[in-house]
Amino acid sequence: MASKRERQRKLARARAERQLARRAARTRRRRQIQAGVGAALALVLVVLGVTWALGGFDSEEPPVATPPTCDYNRVDGDNRKDVGLPLSGSLPRSGIEPLNITTNRGAITVLVDLSKVPCTATSFDHLGEQHFYTDITCHRLDTEAKILTCGDPAGDGTGGPTYQFADEALPTEPVAAPTPSASPGESPSPEPSPAVTSYYRKGTMIMANTGPNTNGSQFSIVYDDGSNLPPSYSVVGEVTLGLDIIEEVAAAGAVDEEGNAVAIGKPKLDLTIEQLYLGSTPPPSPDAEPTESPESSPSPTAPAS
Repeated sequence: MASKRERQRKLARARAERQLARRAARTRRRRQIQAGVGAALALVLVVLGVTWALGGFDSEEPPVATPPTCDYNRVDGDNRKDVGLPLSGSLPRSGIEPLNITTNRGAITVLVDLSKVPCTATSFDHLGEQHFYTDITCHRLDTEAKILTCGDPAGDGTGGPTYQFADEALPTEPVAAPTPSASPGESPSPEPSPAVTSYYRKGTMIMANTGPNTNGSQFSIVYDDGSNLPPSYSVVGEVTLGLDIIEEVAAAGAVDEEGNAVAIGKPKLDLTIEQLYLGSTPPPSPDAEPTESPESSPSPTAPAS
């Protein structure tokens, strides 16, 4: 009996030891889990603190970029006509608008992309409203550069408004004109001529200038491919109507003061601007009677050219 009781006591001790071991193991696992959770929470708190310190939880929206303004700088000169300064931002900065030029030989239309030349377009709009271009005759034909230049009230290349503005849409690489195709009935040449390459394609209207950022009222129209002009002139737009008028003037050639034919000079065939304006609606005539409302005084009319 004594030996049987002894065995029972040994079994009880062994059972108790196993229970204690399992309990200790569970305690260790619980502490390990708690330690891991605590470390993770501490890391999250550190990350949140750093993010807050760096402004990651600021609710303010990022600033919206505002379009650049146009700087029209006043300049002096005896041959300059003062019609005030254009109002920067008075036109939309996107969309296509026609630049309408009525001449003694017909209508010319140039399509202008406002997003590319907002300041140039605003200047044309202002000068058109002021009837600046009325009765201005194109003064220079360059048969080497293949351009006809207009827009100078002085008529000798020295005139313009009493302001200048910066270049826009300068060409960055040459453009190739299409290679002429064979006429009907003619066999194509075994070695077709390469396309003529220049910075300004036929039908392009550009601003004339006397150096960087000296744009005013003078402009030129490229009447044929192969112009040798450097990429120093802002591209205004493309002629979509009336290029044949420019070609007719160019075909007549240029002359000097004695009437002799020259490569660069006054166009032999006169081309005079009667009206120039941007958009689909022409400005009111400078001779129109001002309207008077019961609550306001008559508005002053734009000065005549």
